Amino acid sequence: MSRGSFLYTDRVTNLLLAIIYLAFISLGLPDSLLGSSWPTMYQEFGVPVSYAGIASMIISAGTIVSSLMSDRLTRKLGTGMVMVSSVAVTAIALFGFSTSHAFWVLCLWAIPYGLGAGAVDASLNNYVALHYASRHMSWLHCMWGVGASLGPAIMGAALSGGQSWNAGYGIISAIQVVLTIILFFSLPMWKKRPSEAAEVTEGASGDTANAPSTALPSKPLTLRQIAAIPGVKAVLITFFCYCTVETTTGLWAGSYLVLHAGFSRSAAATMAAMFYAGIAIGRGISGFVTMKFNDVQMTRLGEVIVVIGLVFFFLPNAALFAPVGLMLVGLGCAPIYPSIIHATPENFGANRSQAIIGVQMATAYTGSFLMPPVFGLIANNISIALLPVFLGAATVAMIFSHEALLRHVEKQPEQQLEK
Repeated sequence: MSRGSFLYTDRVTNLLLAIIYLAFISLGLPDSLLGSSWPTMYQEFGVPVSYAGIASMIISAGTIVSSLMSDRLTRKLGTGMVMVSSVAVTAIALFGFSTSHAFWVLCLWAIPYGLGAGAVDASLNNYVALHYASRHMSWLHCMWGVGASLGPAIMGAALSGGQSWNAGYGIISAIQVVLTIILFFSLPMWKKRPSEAAEVTEGASGDTANAPSTALPSKPLTLRQIAAIPGVKAVLITFFCYCTVETTTGLWAGSYLVLHAGFSRSAAATMAAMFYAGIAIGRGISGFVTMKFNDVQMTRLGEVIVVIGLVFFFLPNAALFAPVGLMLVGLGCAPIYPSIIHATPENFGANRSQAIIGVQMATAYTGSFLMPPVFGLIANNISIALLPVFLGAATVAMIFSHEALLRHVEKQPEQQLEK
């Protein structure tokens, strides 16, 4: 390749990386809206506070379905088209939320809301795991945290400005439409062969020149075949537990601050953003820390910080310490998800990573589907003050399952070379 061609390819590859960063912001924007707006929404709808779990379950069910389809969709459409289509569907669903004035209507719009998230999440995560260094995975998920922080901040500004929660969803929908247009015009860049992108990016940056092979199995792997791979069950439990912690915190932190810590609704919507701000800040820092520590060390560091954050919930004066705990739990969550995803090609083989990441996403969203509603029942029938206990139990289970995954990987190093 001539120097001019190399420089052109390098520019295209870096621009593609910038587009992926933008896509991750888009992924985060709607993820935290329901939790930050629900303290206002459920009163308007005239439904119990626990009904947030129903809407959350519908959204999560959609993401599970689309995640399981990600391997087939990416093979057929390519990562770029999956990304654009998913953001467009999400924009439409958010517009539907902004026009909803009855809970059953909200539930109908929650279906495309969820379908728009799963496939693009799995497809983009696998693309980055295969072709970019660990620091990019952390920084990209930092961009997700930026989007997830902006969502509640925009909703809080709308509520404190005298507007309805519908207006907050309308603003986010308009932003998603703009992002869809920008992403659409990036589609020609995705026609570039992934192996070239990996070579240029990693070689030019001085990182690992050994980009993983992207050769795919001739047919999509079945769930039975994926489950038979050593270590897969352990990593699926880890993702289930992680998403239990993240989504339960994101959904119920606002209500916890209102009903237990005594915050106003508008203040709680803004304070709940501290959790996602912690994730965004933590992933920004993690990108630099990954230059010294590997994926396993980053995951363990995050687990320790989550535990420390949960301790703050048990201290006296919830109004003072609960927001600090939220920030620390967010900081701890920051490296866990991207580190485990980035390790997937290394742990299970690059040629199987798209299928496995799709199932990992589906399992993570199953945690989102089941566990926030379970805590909703606990909050409705016992006390919302049990939130840190619930999160603590999920964190302990996550730590044990991750350690089990590492034991499987150590026993099966040759699986990286298997077809």
